[in-house]
Amino acid sequence: MSLQDKLASTMTTSLLEKSWSARESWRVFGIMAEFVEATERLSSIQPAVSIFGSARTSPDHPHYKLAEQIARQLSDAGFSVISGGGPGIMEAANRGAYSGKSPSVGLNIQLPHEQHSNAYQDVSQTFRHFFARKYMFVKFATAYVVMPGGFGTLDELMEALTLVQTGKTRKMPIILVCSDFWRGMFDWFRQTLVAENMISAEDMDLVQLIDEPHQVVNAIFQYYETRGFEPSAAEREVQLNL
Repeated sequence: MSLQDKLASTMTTSLLEKSWSARESWRVFGIMAEFVEATERLSSIQPAVSIFGSARTSPDHPHYKLAEQIARQLSDAGFSVISGGGPGIMEAANRGAYSGKSPSVGLNIQLPHEQHSNAYQDVSQTFRHFFARKYMFVKFATAYVVMPGGFGTLDELMEALTLVQTGKTRKMPIILVCSDFWRGMFDWFRQTLVAENMISAEDMDLVQLIDEPHQVVNAIFQYYETRGFEPSAAEREVQLNL
């Protein structure tokens, strides 16, 4: 390659890098817009419960029917139900809440595959960025209900556990439904993570295993019975720094 060709190649590369850098900078404004729009739309839905689970669960599966029952009972009890807005357990949660007395909220995500919006949403918000969507799941939740699921469900669960454990969000009930599905992980937490001092024994109290819909609702009410659903001033300050 001649010196002239090398110079032209270097200039082209430099221009491409500048163009990419400019796109990255402008992308920040898109992220900000997602946070602002979602915060304004969701600020009136509290108290709310976030429900997670597999996008691959079919409507005839027992897990789907169980998630639908839980969401319906939560909705009738006065909780907005927040889910991922897609198929599977997300659809079951939105569907159950949609039939109930309180809003069904879908936080949709744009994905190359697997995700499409379900039809059972009173409030629907679409995100391009996972981290903005995950923030909204936590910010507006007074409890987490976690159904069986895959990597995405585990990601949401571990995010919630980490934020509560480290005090980056207020403490809330984190309920795993279908104990047979979760038992192995739960036992591994105790037998390995606690035994190896990776977590404290008290951290196991952050999670509950519950199988019956009415017990899920009761557990959430019992948790807030003496403190109320409204965040304290200190909890609001924590949420601002989430």
